[in-house]
Amino acid sequence: MTADRPLLGILLMLGFCVVAPMGDATAKVLGETVALGLLLIVRFGIQALILVPLVLLGGRVWRMPGKALALAGLRTVLHVAGIGMMFTALRFLPLADAIAIAFVMPFIMLLLGRFVLNEEVGARRLLACCVGFIGTLLVIQPSFADVGWPALLPLGVAIDFALFMLVTRTIARERDPISLQAVSGVMACALLLPLVVAFHHTDLPGLDFAWPNSREWSLLMLVGILGTLAHLLMTWALRLAPSATLAPMQYLEIPFATLIGWLVFRDLPDGLAPLGIVVTVAAGLYIVFRERTMSRADPIAPRPPGPVPPAAE
Repeated sequence: MTADRPLLGILLMLGFCVVAPMGDATAKVLGETVALGLLLIVRFGIQALILVPLVLLGGRVWRMPGKALALAGLRTVLHVAGIGMMFTALRFLPLADAIAIAFVMPFIMLLLGRFVLNEEVGARRLLACCVGFIGTLLVIQPSFADVGWPALLPLGVAIDFALFMLVTRTIARERDPISLQAVSGVMACALLLPLVVAFHHTDLPGLDFAWPNSREWSLLMLVGILGTLAHLLMTWALRLAPSATLAPMQYLEIPFATLIGWLVFRDLPDGLAPLGIVVTVAAGLYIVFRERTMSRADPIAPRPPGPVPPAAE
């Protein structure tokens, strides 16, 4: 069992908060010229190429019985759909806005825990969920006025990844996280490759594409590397430090995304969006610290998980 090393865990989570929006920013650059289907294949293909050797060389177990394999397949479909919606949203929205809207996911997770898993969720945390949703709507409002329905895509990402996390919680108790992610990369390629090969000459959105140039190939590789690295940083961080220590840090992804969005695209949240981001982050942090307080008061009682970064997987 790995001993806790909180400082190293915090540094790794800080690395995640920088690397994840860098990957999203690279995908946003490519979204202007590269089809979504090709972007997803390379993203998950690089993931498989990096993680499968780690599984084999490390002697990790990645064979799964029937039920676990079915859950892994469902998890992969949710993973592909979530990243696909996020990459599509980034074509229309500023980087910080898209990530901030997707951070409504912890509130959805809390509500799913209450109404689907029958986990105990107090009135204060339910109120914090309502406040967080209001903050999210404040972020959506100016974007919706500018681009219409694509502003709602990060909400779809949040719902998708909330379901993704429920499936992950079910399967990850008995599965090595690196092996599980390697399997996800292989399954995603097996799912996406036939679709792209069969329909790339058609007019179906996201599947019709021209062959990328050398610059685009370099950026495609970078998307896959950064996405996989972000996942590894988060996984290692959670192994070295308690989730209660790391949960507040996850919200640092939003200011880093704001900075990267300004440096690369000269985009900054405007209108009511900055206020909405502050409200969303404040509500999320309240839930994190409330969770920590209740866990200390009753360390035996099961608690819903803290927030998980929307781009973590």
